[in-house]
Amino acid sequence: MKKLIFISIVSLTALTMNSNAQDSPVSEKFGNTLNLGAGIGYYGYVGHSLPVGTLNYEFNVARNFTLAPFVGIYSYHNSYYWVNPNKPSGDPYYYRQYSYRVTAVPVGVKGTYYFDQLFHANPKWDFYAAGSVGFVFRNVVWDADYYGDHYVYQSASPLYLDAHIGAEYHLNQKAGLFLDLSTGVSTFGLAMHF
Repeated sequence: MKKLIFISIVSLTALTMNSNAQDSPVSEKFGNTLNLGAGIGYYGYVGHSLPVGTLNYEFNVARNFTLAPFVGIYSYHNSYYWVNPNKPSGDPYYYRQYSYRVTAVPVGVKGTYYFDQLFHANPKWDFYAAGSVGFVFRNVVWDADYYGDHYVYQSASPLYLDAHIGAEYHLNQKAGLFLDLSTGVSTFGLAMHF
């Protein structure tokens, strides 16, 4: 499903860029922007939403289109019950609850198309659709006395795909507030324009 949404956004972006190419030669520059966001993310193998932090820096690539290298971070704690086959059944370490902490860092690039010209938006507002692609690097730390299987996410892929829609309100020429809603991570944050 995420792949279909991402392909649809890229196709729509390409068509819109071609159809708007004959519009007014004056266009707003959206790049040279540092975006700092905090929000929530949902990851299927975790089973619940998590707090997430994100950071990206946008560069102008084409009219109304930017690319932004990004990095994010989320972490969660979970428990696991394990039967130690090396202990007798009466031993307190035979059947015990162990815990682990996963820290995940998605890294990649976000492509964003701005619809301000299409929507005839007020200069204080930016409206966009975007797609992110990258990889997720995970680190798992278990309790020190746990000797069982350390594989905690059976269906997790290292590939990161996300589709976004969002808006930014410009407080002034140098700063704005944005809301980014997506299929994986939704954030609210500060945009700093350079």
